[in-house]
Amino acid sequence: MSVLAIIPARGGSKSIPQKNIKPLAGKPLIAWSIEAALAAPSVNRVVVSTDDDDIATVARQFGAEVVMRPPELATDTASSESALLHVLDTLAVQNGYNPCVLAFIQCTSPLTLSADINGTVNLVLQEGYDTAVTMTPFHYFLWEDAEGSMIGVNHEATRRLMRQQRKPQYKEVGAVYAMDAAQFRQRQFRFFGRIGRYLIPASRAFEIDEPDDWVIAENILHSRPRNQILPSTLARVQAVVTDFDGVMTNNQVTVTQDGTESVVCNRSDGWGINLLKQTGILVACISTETNPVVAARCRKLGIPYWQGEKNKLTTLQAFLAQSNLEAQDCLYIGNDTNDAACLAYAGTAVVPQDAAAEVLPLADWQTDTVGGAGVLREVARAIIQARS
Repeated sequence: MSVLAIIPARGGSKSIPQKNIKPLAGKPLIAWSIEAALAAPSVNRVVVSTDDDDIATVARQFGAEVVMRPPELATDTASSESALLHVLDTLAVQNGYNPCVLAFIQCTSPLTLSADINGTVNLVLQEGYDTAVTMTPFHYFLWEDAEGSMIGVNHEATRRLMRQQRKPQYKEVGAVYAMDAAQFRQRQFRFFGRIGRYLIPASRAFEIDEPDDWVIAENILHSRPRNQILPSTLARVQAVVTDFDGVMTNNQVTVTQDGTESVVCNRSDGWGINLLKQTGILVACISTETNPVVAARCRKLGIPYWQGEKNKLTTLQAFLAQSNLEAQDCLYIGNDTNDAACLAYAGTAVVPQDAAAEVLPLADWQTDTVGGAGVLREVARAIIQARS
């Protein structure tokens, strides 16, 4: 059954200018939602609905399709449902595409995981719900002002029950909504029929609206573990592109008295590259280093290489285009700031254990191995295990 994920993202944010494409912990805000949607196993297609050309460009860079919406659907008063319906109508007319399930994902919730998207979708796809939404347990006492005196909303003010004695309540988290697409087109509203809940912890129930929210989200993302990558994400990898120094070497160089430089490589990386190639995965190297050792090592490994590259991203994009691959098909391994653009662009970003602190926030995965000690072998093992 086909599942379409739609991420509405209009331009003209007032509280935080250019919010949807402003860098958050190393990548544009909208990129966090796009990558989570692409990594969700149940999702077949990811579309960003926008009225803004800059947002459209960034969305495509991170692997999403784009449907441009008319100005009247991008006003402060235009509903999210109108944008969703516009995408459904557009895709139906353009190529007869009618998904079974629609996932509505908010790009202002960058802490959303692919597991959250997948779990919410599966309530509709597999559990028989008509619509579903992310929620978190709610245990607080609500009050409202009734003509100058406060009265309890979800409790009796004169009767203070313990949490265990109260009926469970849930707070809606606007991160992910899932719905039967055909019924949504009839009802034109996100809630209908039997409604399911997908519970997420309060630590991920977060939405960016104000500048203070931005600071909190950035701190949380910077502190996230970088070793929790889903097997489904690795199983999609079709190309592994790596830096040379600091990944295939320990980032050190030996210089003789006549100025000759030499480095130490790890044979296990060669075996890892061989395993990847046997699996049908393309492997390539892009380096800013001009030392002939880069060419010598890559030729021995039998992989294409580019060295002395000042703009690694342009080279990476050209290689993927020539190979008929998209950004989300690529796993990039880098260790320092000259790899930042490629790490942000690739569908899966990997850094060695001893990578520079500046690029850690860009990583989906920080290997257990340090540079020059078998990083590519560790990556190859994980990809092959994911595929099997």
